[in-house]
Amino acid sequence: MTVTIVGAQLGDEGKGGMVDRWSERADVVCRYQGGDNAGHTVVHGDTPATDGGTTSVGETDTASQVGTEYKLSLVPSGAIRGKVGVLGNGCVVNPEVLFSEIEGLRERGLDPDVRVAERAHVIFPYHRVFDGSEEDEKGELAAGTTGKGIGPAYEDKAGRRGVRVGDLLDPEILRERLEYIVPRKRAVCEAVYDIDPGEAFDIEELFAEYRAYGERLAEENMTVNGGEFLDERLARGEQVLFEGAQGTGIDIDHGIYPYVTSSNPSAGGAAVGTGLGPTVIGGAESEIVGVVKAYLSRVGTGPLPTELGFVEGQTPDGGGDPEAADIATEIRDKGGEYGTVTGRPRRIGWLDMPMLRHAARVNGFTGLAVNHIDTLAGLDAVKVGHSYTVDTDDSSANERLTMPTTTERWGECEATLRTFDGWSETDWNEVADEGYDALPENARTYLEYVSNELSTPIYAVGVGPDREQTVVREDPFA
Repeated sequence: MTVTIVGAQLGDEGKGGMVDRWSERADVVCRYQGGDNAGHTVVHGDTPATDGGTTSVGETDTASQVGTEYKLSLVPSGAIRGKVGVLGNGCVVNPEVLFSEIEGLRERGLDPDVRVAERAHVIFPYHRVFDGSEEDEKGELAAGTTGKGIGPAYEDKAGRRGVRVGDLLDPEILRERLEYIVPRKRAVCEAVYDIDPGEAFDIEELFAEYRAYGERLAEENMTVNGGEFLDERLARGEQVLFEGAQGTGIDIDHGIYPYVTSSNPSAGGAAVGTGLGPTVIGGAESEIVGVVKAYLSRVGTGPLPTELGFVEGQTPDGGGDPEAADIATEIRDKGGEYGTVTGRPRRIGWLDMPMLRHAARVNGFTGLAVNHIDTLAGLDAVKVGHSYTVDTDDSSANERLTMPTTTERWGECEATLRTFDGWSETDWNEVADEGYDALPENARTYLEYVSNELSTPIYAVGVGPDREQTVVREDPFA
């Protein structure tokens, strides 16, 4: 059986926590796209790290502590629970980051089993140089990338000039690839961006560094034929969980282009990015769970019709609602809405139902997990962008229930808000223990509205950062 966890919004929905929760029943956890631009935060409140709890890489040994965070950007989330972690062929891999995260886990007394698809593409230092330079040139069209080289690596993949993980295993092939691509990258760097290429474009330096990575991958038996490896595990009757990075709203094909990531976080990407067929990802023995934040958050530029307040350098001119800045700040601070990878403050908005209807259609959700219900507690009223209003020649067609196809048109949309009575703070641990009916009545009304609008049952409700602070109504692996 397979379960695919997909972000239903613009990323930052809390997918890592749900993967951690449901990976307990899984044997293998596989990431199918993205790279180390994907920040996943998992928190355990009562489990020491030596017994499967989590800590942050770079901290001192916290095996005796509780309530600590673990932040991952590349290693699949399930690896901290002793599951086999796979980076599928749809990922782009920075070997330096990969080994740094693995070493951080080992320092905590864990021994993660991480496999990397040989068809996955490799991020090089020159990709990071181009990432920053390209963003600077784009100006208002910049997507607000993390500068990790993700986009340029995918660009080389599409241009048939990339280097794959399997190439690192063969010194002759690796050198041949570098001798072809590096001089061309150097020429573009100098002629187009007028910057000194430096060591990032030195063939000998790159060959020595990345050949060493290839040797280490081979010594630790980490590389696999991704699709074949996963198919064999499924044939044994094992449970496989697929973990997407970012969210549907920034999918390169179905998101708010050009303010998008460079891959397909939507469920279709799970098939392309693993080497398994769509009937495996979306067949009778599978579940596709959309993770939804109870409000909306976003790191980066571009339109956001339900935005509250504004964030300097991210909110477009004339966007947001300055009069609601206090509400945005309260939600941002209470929800910890700062980028896991970048530390940037996230833009905050009310839940956007046209965006969710679009995501439900693109992905074919069989269930929903709604996080951060506790973050909205204490507000007098909670609003939802139920639909959009957009000027058209036909006045009867000026209401939209889903996102328009172009981002420019989306930027012209105004959200039509519905208001729900707020709910009070409560003992969220008690709610998690007692179940769905223990949620405040107004919170249940809010959740049932979301479920009804998307015609999709709610499988889980997150009421706090700890994995145990989750109300589970349906186990997708059951």
